[in-house]
Amino acid sequence: MPIPKNFVSPVRMSAKERAFSQIQRWIIDGTLQPGEKLIDAELADSLGVSRTPIREAFQLLEVQGLVSMHPGKETKVTEIEKDDILKMYSTMAALQALAAENTAKIIVPEQIEQLRSINLEFESAIKSGQAYQAMETDEQFHNLVVELSDNPYVASFSASLQIHIRRFKYVFLKQSVTATQASVHEHSSIIEAFEKNDSERAQAMMKQNFIRPMQELHEIL
Repeated sequence: MPIPKNFVSPVRMSAKERAFSQIQRWIIDGTLQPGEKLIDAELADSLGVSRTPIREAFQLLEVQGLVSMHPGKETKVTEIEKDDILKMYSTMAALQALAAENTAKIIVPEQIEQLRSINLEFESAIKSGQAYQAMETDEQFHNLVVELSDNPYVASFSASLQIHIRRFKYVFLKQSVTATQASVHEHSSIIEAFEKNDSERAQAMMKQNFIRPMQELHEIL
């Protein structure tokens, strides 16, 4: 299990939080492959912590469905099932479309400018080939739309799904700039709909923003 040595460790985090954050990232970006056995001693040595926070991180990751633990035997990265793309993305598309529909009715100019700024950062990350940063910025865009919709149920279910979708989204955002640029344009269309308080258009474009990559990813994997 090769572990990178040149990663940047977050500051002001407990050993458990640092271990959880870094192992989660390695699973999402493919450093730790689906089905790979995780050895707590090796991870502890690489992260400069004891084995206890590594095991605690495993427990949190298991709750998220990213690892499977078998006490006394082994801990493995969970496999990625291709058909999960269709299930996860279609569900997220419905949740996000509802959020966009509600947000379009109540959004104010300052919030629209905030979304536009995030989308520019998203485009910049894509063009510079920073897939992980692009993924995080894309999530900022969608999380803000959900937050503005003021629906805690959409927020809760979206957050839960987002962890699993991250593994697929990272694969998608590693594709060519031409393929991923469509997401930037869709964000722009959503913003334009918000400017006109067009809830129907916002809902349709938000849904497309998830269904299109879902279909493309299903063909890629």
